[in-house]
Amino acid sequence: MSARFCRSILILFIIFNSLWAAGQSFSPEHYNLKWTSQSENAGESMPCGGGDIGLNVWVEKGDLLFYISRSGVFDENNVVPKLGRVRVRLSPNPFNGGSSFRQELKLNEGCTEISGKKGKLSATVKVWVDVFKPVIHVDIEGNSPVAAQAWYESWRTVPGELKGNARSASSYKWAKSAVVVHPDSVRYENNGVLFYHRNRDSTVFDAIVAQQKLENVKSKLWNPLKNLTYGGWMEGPGMIADHATLEGRYADTPFKGFGLKSKAPSRHVQLSVYLHTDQQNDISVWKKGLLGMIAQAKEEERTARQKTLDWWKQYWQRSYIALNVSKKDTASPVWQVGRNYQLFRYMLGCNAFGTYPTKFNGGLFTYDPVFVDTAYHFTADHRNWGGGTFTAQNQRLVYWPMLKSGDFEMMRPQFEFYQRILGNAETRTRHYWGHEGASFTEQIENFGLPNYAEYGSKRPDGYDPGLEYNKWLEYLWDTSLEFCLMILEQERFAGSDISTYLPLIESCVVFFDGHYQYLAAKRSAAKLDQNGHLVLFPGSAAETYKMAYNSVTTVAGLKTVLERMLMLPSRYGTEEQRKRWKGILGRIPPLSFREMQGHRTIAPALAWERIQNTEIPQLYPVFPYGMYGIGMPDLETAVNTWKYDTEAIRNRNHTSWHQDNIFCARLGLTDEAAALTIKKLQDSGRRFPAFWGPGHDWVPDHNWGGSGMIGLQEMLMQTVDDSIYILPAWPDDWDVQFKLRAPLSTVVEGEWKGGKMMYLKVTPESRKDDVICSKCEFNRF
Repeated sequence: MSARFCRSILILFIIFNSLWAAGQSFSPEHYNLKWTSQSENAGESMPCGGGDIGLNVWVEKGDLLFYISRSGVFDENNVVPKLGRVRVRLSPNPFNGGSSFRQELKLNEGCTEISGKKGKLSATVKVWVDVFKPVIHVDIEGNSPVAAQAWYESWRTVPGELKGNARSASSYKWAKSAVVVHPDSVRYENNGVLFYHRNRDSTVFDAIVAQQKLENVKSKLWNPLKNLTYGGWMEGPGMIADHATLEGRYADTPFKGFGLKSKAPSRHVQLSVYLHTDQQNDISVWKKGLLGMIAQAKEEERTARQKTLDWWKQYWQRSYIALNVSKKDTASPVWQVGRNYQLFRYMLGCNAFGTYPTKFNGGLFTYDPVFVDTAYHFTADHRNWGGGTFTAQNQRLVYWPMLKSGDFEMMRPQFEFYQRILGNAETRTRHYWGHEGASFTEQIENFGLPNYAEYGSKRPDGYDPGLEYNKWLEYLWDTSLEFCLMILEQERFAGSDISTYLPLIESCVVFFDGHYQYLAAKRSAAKLDQNGHLVLFPGSAAETYKMAYNSVTTVAGLKTVLERMLMLPSRYGTEEQRKRWKGILGRIPPLSFREMQGHRTIAPALAWERIQNTEIPQLYPVFPYGMYGIGMPDLETAVNTWKYDTEAIRNRNHTSWHQDNIFCARLGLTDEAAALTIKKLQDSGRRFPAFWGPGHDWVPDHNWGGSGMIGLQEMLMQTVDDSIYILPAWPDDWDVQFKLRAPLSTVVEGEWKGGKMMYLKVTPESRKDDVICSKCEFNRF
């Protein structure tokens, strides 16, 4: 049977089965998480959120509690603090010694619902967050009247200090500097509780500018921390202030509770927490903004719930991967993979509109660290690897899966992160070395400068102040290229207008062209090698191959990004710009290769001084840069690198940021990809099954979940140029319903069941000719 005939039949199969598919609709309800017992502590909490707010919700000893987190909140030390904890207690209390209890994460509604019964009394509490306004709602319904007490609880009412390992939540980490925690302001106001923190004039930004000898250009640097003010107001209709302050200790931390109470029992009780963040010179301006937001939210509260429900509904209909839906087995690792994929995507959706990206080391859902590590007796504000410090190699794995899930709007906070700090990165380049381009480091502060601790305070005399004195991070510049590619991919997938980001992308590649000619000129009269290529030395292949010459990650990143820039529609870039891009591309050296166990493999660099970490950068040309893979030339060399490179073999791992599952999927190694994906996405061992970690980072480990999502997507669908490969690394016995995005504004959805493709729909239909599915052809014909 000819290949042309098979393809023609496949096209007919897609068309006819699209009619059946039109009647199918995915619902995440069968993945709702349900608990029938209360939690022991915050470590057994359930995530809930929306917009840019995350809550950890749990019921303990009859009390409903939740921590509040919000994107864009940083204190003077660049800790990401909780905005507090709320405790709600009902009287009479159906959750205290009741006959039944249920707590459910309702994915389709984006809320947590808690119900209980004691005697004749039953009550339901719904906790939800307005996706479009920073408002937290607690709606209580009883079959008979109940009174409610609610406390806003704070552990930052007096000055404090971070000591020992607690400092790792800040940008100072292990550096020998006093880390003072300034108190919040909390008080009763108008039968509500007003709480806020206002950053002082002097912050870690000032310490870093002085440390890194940038005082002469300080006025040019953007500072997001000075006078940053964040907080909110808690109130409830029919509730009044209860001035009997609650004091106690939760886990390891003393706290004070500022209470409200019902004027009278009611069958309907509501509590709201309104949040506001702004950077203003005058605190009265912040407060006016808070009051204005509250007034607007109240005007729109009748439609707020429905708008939020509509948003979550379209979120789940936009994309999904559901495994073994018809044979639910919570003990099955394969079923767990499908369920936890949805749970983690829910967690990502809670920061859809954040001013800052979802942090790799906990996102919006960290909790008391003693429930992660019994030696960590710190406050609930803690997370390892800092709050305002963004580690690029980790952050990328949180955002790549949003491309194929079509969550393009959610990628904007990560793109804007680099866009905002572009000026600072270019300023430091000019200040230190006098050439163009943005020098973005690996562990970077939210204002674009290297992290205080990682930069190194004990430095040799005369050491280049533009460099980190750090054996892990030295000369690691190229991680920004991956975010450039991510932006370019969004244009290719969704047709998004990326013109506002073009200066960022161009500045990133220009830096390498300028910096390595600058370094070469300091060593020699020749700025290029004998082939007219840049001498990319010193460099770094991830954090693993140090003092590298022509690092594989730098070469692959520059080559891929520049080629993609030149493929952009003609409206992007002038003729002069495109000539410059082409010139830089011509100066990029080729990848290097070596023989390992008798096989040709991709080398991590042309040469290097030492091996430092446990990454496998020699496979970065497979992912993220897509130079090798299914349907591409010389796949054997990349497969050999996975199979025979002894250093790569030694560094194999499934935890945290390791991306072995993605490599195997892109290489078409089905068995290996499936086994690694199970290790990635099976239940975490914690009560909430998608709270993985700590791995190398913290709990919940978001680059663990993100890399798991990417690998599952790549097993299911891969795209090469205009071609769409379906099930390129998919086990025959994994049933799946899926809906994913492909380039050219394409949607691919279908069902594989019992070893057969039940239906496959491609939108627009003009793209059906680009579908390649060997399993479909085999099983159908």
